[in-house]
Amino acid sequence: MSGDLRYILRRLAQLIPTVAGILLASFFLVELSPGDPVTALAGQSGDEAYYARMRERFDLDEPLHVRLASYVGNVAQGELGTSYIHQRPAVEVVLDRLPATLLLAGTSLVISTVVGIAVGAAAANRAGGLLDSAVTSLSLGLYAAPVFWVGLMALLAFGLHLDWAPITGMTSPGSSGTGLTRVLDVAHHLALPALVLASQEIAAVARLTRSGLITQLRSDHVRTAVAKGVRRRGVVVRHALRLALLPVITVIGARAGHLLSGAIVVEEIFSWPGLGRLMLRSVQEGNTPVLLGIVLLVAVSVVLANLITDLAYGWLDPRIRFRSH
Repeated sequence: MSGDLRYILRRLAQLIPTVAGILLASFFLVELSPGDPVTALAGQSGDEAYYARMRERFDLDEPLHVRLASYVGNVAQGELGTSYIHQRPAVEVVLDRLPATLLLAGTSLVISTVVGIAVGAAAANRAGGLLDSAVTSLSLGLYAAPVFWVGLMALLAFGLHLDWAPITGMTSPGSSGTGLTRVLDVAHHLALPALVLASQEIAAVARLTRSGLITQLRSDHVRTAVAKGVRRRGVVVRHALRLALLPVITVIGARAGHLLSGAIVVEEIFSWPGLGRLMLRSVQEGNTPVLLGIVLLVAVSVVLANLITDLAYGWLDPRIRFRSH
């Protein structure tokens, strides 16, 4: 077995206790939090007998350790229990909303990566100039602005006043189009929330790319290559930019969870039918199985993103090699 494969398997094994710890912590935080799921579900109008039947139906009358064992057993089998509200397996409820969130977060990740690297590289090539100053100021402003404020301002400006983009939903009301028509309709609704969600990430990636590329352009090996007659553009693209992207890749992997958490706010602002809105509704309704399923899914996504980040290091920098020891 090669060293690279042993390293990957070892890292995957290390993720198991991390995910298990998150699973246990989220279970106790939700179960021990104030509020009664049955009261949230049935309201204040039911009598004690009705509440007792509901608690028995969803196993809420069992001791905490029994519910924990049942939850862990369900997760091990790929189940999350039954949604209190939807009366369906919670895993089905979560998976129904997953594609919308993946589309929003994935599009935002691509936009922030491509735009951030391009803008940061352009600013670094003109360090100290007007473009560099503009990029630095704008990125600081975007990074400091709360995503909910950016979302509301974008909604007012581009959705209500200019009418350039839809303000709610994933598709137009009553739309029955298929094929390219549906793709264009979804893209039209996706553009504004994806840009809002990507705004802080664009700023972070642009700043890191600019800083890293300026450092690389001032390094001895780049100066030596230019002095030997190698075209500056080739040196920038093949050597300097590649090394400058190492910290950028770290940020992209580490902020994958930030995108998912930011999606909760953005989905609520733009009524995007994803996991974010489902999570907020689950908190309000005391829908514990669905809430725990979303938390577990986000946790697994974040740790896998960090693993992919580690693997990307070895591809970007040949000096880095995975070791099994």
